[in-house]
Amino acid sequence: MNNVTTNMSSDDGVVGNFVSRRLFFLQYLHVLEFVVAVLVFLVINSLRQRRRYGLPVWPFLGMVPSLVSGLRSDLYEWISDILCEQNGTFRFKGPWFSSLNCVVTADPRNLEHLLKSKFSVFPKGPYFRDTVRDLLGDGIFNADDETWQRQRKTASIEFHSAKFRQLTTESLLELVHARLLPVLENAVNQSISIDLQDVLLRLTFDNVCMIAFGVDPGCLRLGLPEIPFAKAFEDATEATLLRFVTPTWVWKTMRCLDLGTEKKLKKSIKGVDEFAEEVIRTRKKELSLQTEDKKQRSDLLTVFMRLKDEQGKPFSDKFLRDICVNFILAGRDTSSVALSWFFWLLEKNPVVEQKILAEICKIVNERDDMKNGADLKSPLIFRPEEIKKMDYLQASLSEALRLYPSVPVDHKEVVEDDTFPDGTLLKKGTKVIYAIYAMGRMEAIWGKHCREYKPERWLRDGRYMSESAYKFTAFNGGPRLCLGKDFAYYQMKFVAASILYRYRVEVVKGHVVVPKLALTMYMKHGLKVNLIKRHESELQVYLENNV
Repeated sequence: MNNVTTNMSSDDGVVGNFVSRRLFFLQYLHVLEFVVAVLVFLVINSLRQRRRYGLPVWPFLGMVPSLVSGLRSDLYEWISDILCEQNGTFRFKGPWFSSLNCVVTADPRNLEHLLKSKFSVFPKGPYFRDTVRDLLGDGIFNADDETWQRQRKTASIEFHSAKFRQLTTESLLELVHARLLPVLENAVNQSISIDLQDVLLRLTFDNVCMIAFGVDPGCLRLGLPEIPFAKAFEDATEATLLRFVTPTWVWKTMRCLDLGTEKKLKKSIKGVDEFAEEVIRTRKKELSLQTEDKKQRSDLLTVFMRLKDEQGKPFSDKFLRDICVNFILAGRDTSSVALSWFFWLLEKNPVVEQKILAEICKIVNERDDMKNGADLKSPLIFRPEEIKKMDYLQASLSEALRLYPSVPVDHKEVVEDDTFPDGTLLKKGTKVIYAIYAMGRMEAIWGKHCREYKPERWLRDGRYMSESAYKFTAFNGGPRLCLGKDFAYYQMKFVAASILYRYRVEVVKGHVVVPKLALTMYMKHGLKVNLIKRHESELQVYLENNV
């Protein structure tokens, strides 16, 4: 009897365990079903919001998963596609409690509004200044209000002075004929390919350092040596950009702990500062010993050294450093990067190259010495008045800048509640990104052939005609319109004409050309090219056709 009772108790225990396990499994299954249901709801809800916002909006993460996908491919094309779908403007929602929320626009109406009509409402703002201050300090591209106005006014007077124009043209002529062309000729003689982007960056870097600091770093010379200041400057700009796609608390923590890209940025800025400090120290000593009858320098550093601040005191070394670094950033990258994309586009559009060469030869043929049978072998130096006549070349460069602007995106911040002309509401503190790269790819702005390289769109009766700065924003617009726009065009035309008259530029077969994520639109892998020297017979054909 006891055995029977024991067996029954044992069976009851087994049944009880089975039932309790089943109940636990059912409870677990209900929880799992609930979790899955919630996840499915969140996914469907996030994907539904794509129709409204242009991208899925995920809980906690916002649109960051899509941003990561864009960063892995081509960020600028990714932004362009979204803007085209959203009629030119969309709101980017970052993670909760992050600094990545902003409005992105490529609508010309909105650009005119923020760059001109409501200029005072859209300064660079504290977020931008804080992000780039380590590199740019309080220089003209990072400054707002009185600080910006003072620098802008002084620089504007200098940029339009005859002495400054002479400095820029003479230094460019010397660099092209004494340094650039010998480097290119050496590559031809040795039958080697070169990175044209690197060569052009060296050229413009030397040129802008002469203009800003009054010194020649010597980046562009045979052997293409690595210059510590140039390397430090490039590393600093690259590391600074990464801050814009990193939550502020993250990069600030990395800066405090001296980790990752912030460690690299700190080291590179130290290199930039050491160079600037040495130049400023040397210049001060030079100016203190300078006599009245000695020829005075006209570079920006010397000009600002001779001026006083609002208290009547000389500008600090830090202020002088910031001014020069800002102008180097503007002058070094923009022209060289634009020229790199220009030569890449020319190879894909040989008819455009032929038209440019025909225009150059027509202008050269108007010279008196050419009419008298001058030898084509003699070195040809283009004159300023000849560069000015090259309308088709300027149209071709503008078209390259339209498709590949040197500064692909720029930033503003709203200081009071406002509304864009397209109806977008802007709350105080909102960050606004205007996507210049995307504007060149919008049919609403440039028509259905907007992605094609067509210099003719810039010509009226054969003469170059500029477009609205709010449609073509490669040189910014409004009160912040680029001061060096005229010189940039002169520099690009002089360099391009000097190269094209002598060489045909062919991109190395299989070389991959994609943009790099940086403050300016570098080619990620450079521009590897082979140079083919033009025969006299080829030039003679163009010259004879223009008789």
